[in-house]
Amino acid sequence: MTGAPLILYNSLSRSPEAFAPLDPGNVRIYSCGPTVYHYAHLGNLRAYVFTDTLSRTIAWKGWPLTHVINITDVGHLTSDADAGDDKMEAAARVSGQDIWAIAKHYTEAFKQNLADLNVRTPTHMPLATDHVAEMIAWGEQIAPRHCYQLADGLYFDTTTVPDYGRLAGAADDAAHGRIETVAGKRHPQDFAIWRTTPPGETRQMEWDSPWGRGAPGWHLECSVMAAKYLGAAFDIHTGGIDHREIHHPNEIAQNQAHCECADTGATFWMHNNFLVDRTGKMSKSSGEFLTLSRVVERGFHPLSYRLMCLQAHYRSELEFSWENLAAAQVRLKRWVHAVETLRQRADGAGATAAGYLEQLDAALSDDLATPRALPVLDALLGDKKFSAADRLATLRAFDAVLGLDLARLDRATLRVRPADARIEEPAIAARLTERNEARVAKDFGRSDAIRDELAAAGVEVMDGDPLGWDWKLPG
Repeated sequence: MTGAPLILYNSLSRSPEAFAPLDPGNVRIYSCGPTVYHYAHLGNLRAYVFTDTLSRTIAWKGWPLTHVINITDVGHLTSDADAGDDKMEAAARVSGQDIWAIAKHYTEAFKQNLADLNVRTPTHMPLATDHVAEMIAWGEQIAPRHCYQLADGLYFDTTTVPDYGRLAGAADDAAHGRIETVAGKRHPQDFAIWRTTPPGETRQMEWDSPWGRGAPGWHLECSVMAAKYLGAAFDIHTGGIDHREIHHPNEIAQNQAHCECADTGATFWMHNNFLVDRTGKMSKSSGEFLTLSRVVERGFHPLSYRLMCLQAHYRSELEFSWENLAAAQVRLKRWVHAVETLRQRADGAGATAAGYLEQLDAALSDDLATPRALPVLDALLGDKKFSAADRLATLRAFDAVLGLDLARLDRATLRVRPADARIEEPAIAARLTERNEARVAKDFGRSDAIRDELAAAGVEVMDGDPLGWDWKLPG
């Protein structure tokens, strides 16, 4: 490890702690992945910008790592509190589609979202449905001492493990009372390990088990896949802050039952805060929700959303607005323009500016303080004490940890055509040629009229700029 000690906030202790890997040769991270019954919304995607920043920082500081992001394609109910119907089955009934086709479609859409946000491909991206046999085996091991069976499935008795609910804040935290009331449950916070298919009902996804034909519980999936790919003890488990109240305490309980010890599985439990709009937390249950595709349709580059996320600390709530996103895109374009200028002036390979790397390291080592790192990048790009080549060489470190791809991007790539644009690019080029001819002829009235015509079509004319024009950002 190089640079400053890495300090990370551990939700388990509710305090910042120095990070020391269990195995310096292989830092192991597990991140709760999406339930692939619908497109991921922007709030979902904030979690992967956070965990990508974490994994990039660990790699940049010199540690090899194994990173797992799972795909939940079965078992996640319509309430995170272990209540209601399976989200996948519900989506299949509503759409009338094959559930496996639904899972494949939204899994591929999620992977494309990660690529568009420049999130690095994880080491493993396992499907829950590929690990059902291992989930059954896990359930069989813990059932004798920690579970009991009811008509609708196998339930975990949360009083059989030490300090249940510690991650959420308290064993009797009110959040655990949100779990569905089921006749015969011993305690309100007990949760399903396996849910049997009700009599007379047929599911598209169901398996035989010692507790009846049915499907595994959502919480069991993550325990099994984390242990398979990372081992019973690993370094960091990440997820949204909503997982801190129910899903992750239940994972911990299963881990403790499996090892018959007080170990939680991960040394660090880390959680990103919500993306909110002015009406509250962004969620699919509210009906309308924003996807990355919608952002692109409005004329924004996906990396503008990544930058918007980086402008807030991962543990802080982040308010989404089109104005905030537009400000991030303007900042991104300004940086790309600065880098393009440096490329034109660069001569030679260049040497890194150590002082800027130290500032970058200090910010990220302080619990991934990306809002502190961004002004350092501003200062670097404008610091004329260093040659263009030196600044570009130093920029590579910022790209490595922030993932904004500034060394490769150009402004033409950032010029994203809005879906509702009323003019095509060849027509824009033709009108700009006419305008230039009018200016050469000193027909300024005609020149101004063409500019106004393009402005009405959502095009901003940029005289003197090699790019020539850009789409106007929506207000």
